[in-house]
Parts: sequence; structure tokens; C-alpha cells
Amino acid sequence: MPAWMQAGFNDYSRRMPTHYRPELIEIPRPKGAHKAKDKQAQCRREGQAILEKIHTDDWVIALDPKGKALDTEGWARAMESWALENRQVAFLIGGSDGLDAPCLARAQSKWSLSALTFPHMLVRVILAEQLYRAWSFTQGHPYHK
Repeated sequence: MPAWMQAGFNDYSRRMPTHYRPELIEIPRPKGAHKAKDKQAQCRREGQAILEKIHTDDWVIALDPKGKALDTEGWARAMESWALENRQVAFLIGGSDGLDAPCLARAQSKWSLSALTFPHMLVRVILAEQLYRAWSFTQGHPYHK
């Protein structure tokens, strides 16, 4: 991942209070994955690796182009709900081939960040920024505007 993307994720993460701070868990891409002839099998292997990292009681949100688009207030309401319920939330970001069907099935929610297509590395930065923006909104901080 380019250093500026990691720096962007880290910057927004550091701004969050500890109990809201996102933790990035990367699933290493198998060697030769970009040359894999069977993209479906590759996506399935990535999906299995993702599901192994999720705890049974996590609230899972799959980031998917077909998911629900929320505004900042919607993200803020969701964050407040997670805090009230003391929920751990896992956001799933797919690779270049998206998320495997079992990952989508495991998710309690599917959200879309945009109708545009972003590199999955950039989605990390966008996600961290949107979490910070939503948290700022809940605190009455002017950043969200």
C-alpha cells in the first residue's frame, strides 16, 4: 500500500477516541493472485480468510456497491446505536473482485460508499474519514460540515 494511504488511515484513526478507533486487519493476498486464472476461486479463498477474522458476535457491515447509501447523519445514528449496544463492528472491504457471497451473507448490513469504484486500499482511508466525520457529528464538532 502506498505510504500516503496508510498515513491517511492512521491520521483519521488517531483522531478517534480509543473505543471508536478502527483497527485495520489486512488479509494478505496470496502470491500469484493477480495471475490467477480462476478469479472465483481466488475470491472464495479471500472470503474464507476474511470470515476467519470475524468474531461470532461482531456486527458485520459489508461495503458493497449494491449496498445502502447513508449520509453522515445515518452513519452517526448507526455509531450511536453500536455504542449503546456495546457492539464490535467489522467492516468488510473486498479485493479487486469484490466480496465473496458468504461474506455478503454474513453481513447484517450492506453499505455503499459511492456509485463510483475505488481501489480497495483507498476505501480504507475513505472509511476511516467517514467514521471520524460521523463521530464528529455525534459530538457536535464542526468537522462534519
